[in-house]
Amino acid sequence: MTREPGDLPSRTKESDRLAGFPGKEPDLERDSSFSAETADVLPDSDPLAGITVIVCASCRDETGSDAHPRAGELLVEDTRRAASGENIRIRSVECLGNCKRRLSAAILRDGCWSYVFGDLTATSGADLVTGAKLFATSTDGLIPWRGRPDSLKRGLVARIPPLDLLKDPT
Repeated sequence: MTREPGDLPSRTKESDRLAGFPGKEPDLERDSSFSAETADVLPDSDPLAGITVIVCASCRDETGSDAHPRAGELLVEDTRRAASGENIRIRSVECLGNCKRRLSAAILRDGCWSYVFGDLTATSGADLVTGAKLFATSTDGLIPWRGRPDSLKRGLVARIPPLDLLKDPT
């Protein structure tokens, strides 16, 4: 059996999951330390309600063109079209500070890790929405590797933990 980055073992220690090691998902049936509160699961509600996609509207395309509308603005609109009818918040920002990786976006989920992606195209909106849907249904607050669009595999820039996972030094 071939494993890909993010493929998960069947059993995970709670300390690995909380430390945010890639590919560490809890096995809900075996890991009694995992709880809905830890994963910020919202039972009986739309899981997409806690998802926000932030797209950098000032990003330029691979040519560096200063033309308007900027490629980032086109990505914002493409993402809004792809999310039409879904309960996903799409927001734009003037700069995510990821200029070397060109078109950039972030996917956030309340109480979970946040993700920053780069090297996107003006037509990556559907990939961002697919990633947002995967994130919304994740039981451990991480975007699963399997099923993630290629642009979100190759374009991962950073994964940022929620503040409540950080521990003060002892």
